[in-house]
Parts: sequence; structure tokens; C-alpha cells
Amino acid sequence: MLILVSYDVSTSSAEGRRRLRRVAKTCLDYGQRVQNSVFECNLDASQFVMIKSKLINEINENEDSLRFYILGNKWEGKVEHIGIKPSINFEDTLII
Repeated sequence: MLILVSYDVSTSSAEGRRRLRRVAKTCLDYGQRVQNSVFECNLDASQFVMIKSKLINEINENEDSLRFYILGNKWEGKVEHIGIKPSINFEDTLII
């Protein structure tokens, strides 16, 4: 299922900047960056539980914001992209 993860991490302190880097790295482990603080992640249910838990443990709930948009398995009709930085089709073969 496609999950859109977005976050806003306060960077007014050195610890906030470290949190921001850890949150971004965790998101990169599970998906692709489509905006500065927005990631598309194609996950199964257990992976979603894992990333959600990791990100909740990283943020400071008094200073930061974290959102998950669950677009599901039939997400193609729900996402429209215009401009640069096209998305990767998770269903295609990846060549590394």
C-alpha cells in the first residue's frame, strides 16, 4: 500500500537539526523523497507499523509534526504529478 509520510521538525536547536536528519534517513530507508519533507513509501502492513514506530520515537511531539496519509493499493488514480522529479513506479522492475 502506498503511504505518504510528511513531517515538520523544528530546527531551531542543534538537537532539532539532528532529529530532522534522523527522520529523513528513516524515511529514505522505506521510500522515496518527493518533496523536502514528504516521502512516498510502498509498504506492507508490518513495514508501516515499523516506520511509524521509528518515526514516533524520533520526533519531539511538543515541537514537531508527523503525518501519514494511507493511499492504499489502488493509489494510481489518487496521485497526480505535474512538474519535475517524477515518482518511481514501485510495480516496475528496478535496475540497480
